[in-house]
Amino acid sequence: MALVDLQNISKQYDTKVILKNVNFTLLEGQRVAVIGQNGQGKSTLMKVIMNEVEVDSGEISIDKSIKIEMLAQQPKFPDNLTVRQAIEAQLTELKEAKDKYEEVTHALTEDYENQNLLNQQAHLATFIDFHNAWDLDNMIERVLKEFQLKEYEFKDVNLLSGGEQRRVSLAGLLLKKPDVLLLDEPTNHLDVYMVEFLESLLLKNNFTLVFISHDRYFIDNIASSVVEIDGGVLRKFNGGYSSYLEQKQQILENMQKDHENLLRLVKREAHWMQRGVTARRKRNERRKAEYFDLKKQAKSNPAQIRKMSLELQREQKSFNTEEKQQNRKKMLFELDDIEKSLGDKLLIKDFTTRILQKDTIAIVGPNGSGKSTLLKIFMGKLQIDKGQFKKGDFEIGYFDQHREMLDDSKNLMETFCPNGGDRVVLQDGRNLHVFGYLKNFLFPREYLDKKIGVLSGGEKNRVALALLFTKKVDCLVLDEPTNDLDIPTINILEEYLQNFQGALIFVSHDRYFVDKIAKKLFVFKGQGEVFESYQPYTEYLEIEKELHELESFEKELNNSNSSKTTQPAKKKQNKLSYKDQIVYDALPKEIEQIEAQIEAINACLSNPACYEQKGIVAVSQELEEIKAIYEEKVERFLELEELVESFKE
Repeated sequence: MALVDLQNISKQYDTKVILKNVNFTLLEGQRVAVIGQNGQGKSTLMKVIMNEVEVDSGEISIDKSIKIEMLAQQPKFPDNLTVRQAIEAQLTELKEAKDKYEEVTHALTEDYENQNLLNQQAHLATFIDFHNAWDLDNMIERVLKEFQLKEYEFKDVNLLSGGEQRRVSLAGLLLKKPDVLLLDEPTNHLDVYMVEFLESLLLKNNFTLVFISHDRYFIDNIASSVVEIDGGVLRKFNGGYSSYLEQKQQILENMQKDHENLLRLVKREAHWMQRGVTARRKRNERRKAEYFDLKKQAKSNPAQIRKMSLELQREQKSFNTEEKQQNRKKMLFELDDIEKSLGDKLLIKDFTTRILQKDTIAIVGPNGSGKSTLLKIFMGKLQIDKGQFKKGDFEIGYFDQHREMLDDSKNLMETFCPNGGDRVVLQDGRNLHVFGYLKNFLFPREYLDKKIGVLSGGEKNRVALALLFTKKVDCLVLDEPTNDLDIPTINILEEYLQNFQGALIFVSHDRYFVDKIAKKLFVFKGQGEVFESYQPYTEYLEIEKELHELESFEKELNNSNSSKTTQPAKKKQNKLSYKDQIVYDALPKEIEQIEAQIEAINACLSNPACYEQKGIVAVSQELEEIKAIYEEKVERFLELEELVESFKE
């Protein structure tokens, strides 16, 4: 049964059609990503589901027994509430259910055959199970820690920044677990570690979810389907972002003549995504095999853990062999053992680096670790405390979230052509008509006379970025450039950045954007530690996670060894159970057959005669389903193989 069912929904504001005869159905357990250009109706669709917007026509059917809640862009809290109290205030129903469960359970000790009490207990247990609320206090502690709210736990929630208040509101919603959760850009104001925690919580607790996001890895990891809104029309695609790209490419190829520009961008994006995800999957499989090997070796030789940890740390801080060849390039910045503190917090210590012409550097790390401080040092807005900082003679183009380069009183024509005329000259020397240029940033002709002050935050960001690429500069410095941008605009930004001939230094939590653009990382670890790495960001994060797992495994092994000296030895299992042995023997052939099926489906997707006959959506869905089965089978085989190997020791 559908929890939400919208049929033939239409909505327009003045003359602008936002939704046109849209159909949308949400089933329990589905996680739907809503994507599309800003202003195309993504937020309107969410508000229709929340019953905050009245539609012009169509039928809305929502299960009356369910609770739907949405993360507010600007949460409002009652006065005089601490952060902890603000989270707990959202959980009163769960606490009451737990108290009632304990009361009923106690009553059953005296009347254990009372059917009414037994039914109440079963109903309450199901409710608490669904909301994962058996251990609320521990969950509150974990969310406070993972969302970096622990230090504000007893601070008035209304004194926090807007981003921190959003994290408080999100924490409460995640613990509350409504029947349907609506999230609008949930990864804004979260660093990558918070995003990973959010992903694990949403997947582990099987949320029913509708969300808007520009974070393409988040969409790929979380979404069971993608809905795109374009020109009032809603299209559904099965799977995550990579599946969306494959299906979208096929649609655009069928309409190639009218969509050449968009097709080029989508093809480029799909190729990059496929290459990146495949490489990551191979690395994951290799690391998983190495981890199993390590666990076997560590039982007899614990030093193997330290050996692998050191190898991983070296891999994290790998240095580029091309550095010597770059010495002839123009030097932009030179930092020698610099140090910087703000108040009593040490942000940068003993950091040495050189930034050359055409370097492309992402500054990454947790919130509050000092990333934006380093940008301000490059911009000359902050002085270092110790060391040497040298800047060459060159021009810097700067983009920040406050869009200081824009004048709200001017329109787009005055902004891009301050000296009159209707032409703009780009960094690469091209001379374009201002409309032809702004069309690339998704602005229609009627926007040329609009004042900057009346534009939305996302539109202002697009103007600021478009303006940046008309400046003759040697270095671009960008602070969170993808915030408030939609995915189509981010794709355009990426194309311009990849063609930029100068140096690029940027701060971003967007893993996909960093992987795609950066050739080098400045990694902020906290407590002043900063180092360089030449790895893709997601690979760096995978190694970091692996190091944490090794650390946990080492502790577990030490605890296990110490307990062996005080406890009698248990009889060791020396072979698989009968049932496991049958599964283990059958799995290799099953995996081989599934690989052949995947190959056949991929071949069908590249053959119009095949996918048109079956339907591209149906074929893509079949591929996603078979891939999920494949992953499960491989995982099970590796687990059993590890057991078999352990019996040989």
